Amino acid sequence: MSALFEPYRLRELTIPNRVWMPPMCQYSAAPEGPLAGAPNDWHFAHYAARATGGTGLIIVEATAVSPEGRISPYDLGLWNDTQVEAFRRITGFLKGQGTVPAVQLAHAGRKASTDQPWRGGAPVGADAHGWQPVAPSSLAFDERHPVPDELTVDQIQDVIERFAEAARRALAAGFEVVEIHGAHGYLINEFLSPHSNRRTDSYGGSWENRIRLALEVVDAVREVWPADKPLFFRVSATEWLEDGGWTADDTVRLAAELKAHGVDLLDVSSGGNAPGVRIPVGPGYQVPFAARVRNESALPVAAVGLITEAEQAEKILANGEADAVLLGRELLRSPSWARQAARELGGEVRVPEQYHRSV
Repeated sequence: MSALFEPYRLRELTIPNRVWMPPMCQYSAAPEGPLAGAPNDWHFAHYAARATGGTGLIIVEATAVSPEGRISPYDLGLWNDTQVEAFRRITGFLKGQGTVPAVQLAHAGRKASTDQPWRGGAPVGADAHGWQPVAPSSLAFDERHPVPDELTVDQIQDVIERFAEAARRALAAGFEVVEIHGAHGYLINEFLSPHSNRRTDSYGGSWENRIRLALEVVDAVREVWPADKPLFFRVSATEWLEDGGWTADDTVRLAAELKAHGVDLLDVSSGGNAPGVRIPVGPGYQVPFAARVRNESALPVAAVGLITEAEQAEKILANGEADAVLLGRELLRSPSWARQAARELGGEVRVPEQYHRSV
C-alpha cells in the first residue's frame, strides 16, 4: 500500500489515511445575533464534500475561543453552547464517512476585526460589527491595522481559560482532535516572536518568557482534553525575516517543549506575523521545515504548502519528511482529491455507497 493511504495512529485514535485538510477560513458565519459564530449550511456542505471525497482528517477552520478572538466578524466560534449544537451536525456526518473531525482553536490577537477578504480584508470598526483588537504589545501589524490594546496579566489568564473552555466545548461538539493555532501572526504567534512581543514581564523578553503563553494554553487544553485523544499545535516555522524574528531554530526548540507538554503533532506552516517579507513560494516550499522538526525533535509533523500532486505527497511521506500532508487550496479545487490519488497510487480509500459507480 502507498504511504499516503496507510492508517495513522495517535494515542487511541486511528486516522484512515495521511491525506488531511488544513484549517481554511470561510468567513461565512453570522456576525451577530444568537447564531453568531455558529456553522451553517455553507460550512456543512463545504466539509461534507471533502469527507465524501475520502479525506482522512479534516481540521475545521480557525474557530475563535471568544468573540474578540475572531479574525473577522464572520468567523466560527466555540464560546457558547449554541455553536456546540450546530457543530454536531458536521462532526456526525464526517464520522459517518470515516473522516476524523478536528478543530483549530484560535485567537486572532492584533490581526482581529477585519472584513471578509473578498471585500478587501481591511480592519473594521463597530459600525461594521468590529471591535478593538488586543495583543502582547501595543504594536500594530501594519499601517492599515489599528494599534491593539496590550493585554494585562489578568487578561492573559482569561485567554488561557477561554482556550480550555473552547476545548471542552469541542469535545461536546464531537471533535476527535483539537489543534491550537500558534501560527500566522495571530495571538500565540505574536507572543512567541520578538518582532511583535516587546513585553518586559514574565510573558516577554527571553525566549522562555515568550513561549510561556503557548505552553500554558497547551497545559490548560491538555488538562480538559481526554488523554486518549490527540492534541495538535500549528506553528509558523519562520517569519522569513532577514534580521530577527522567530526562526526555524526556535521552532525545533519549541517542538521539544510542546512534546513534553502533551502535544502529539506539529502542523508546520510559516509566515504571517510580519508584512512585506519575501517568501520563496513554490511546490512544497514549507516541507523542509516540517522535515527538520521531525528529524531533530522526534515530534510527528504534518507538512503543508503547495502540495498538489499525488506523487509529490507520496514522496514526502516515503522520504520521512512528514507523517501526513495537508492539502489546502488543492482540496478547494478538488474535493475528491484523495479518491483520485488512491487510483493513481494503488491505494485504498472509503467510497460512499452512493458513489459506487465512480470506482
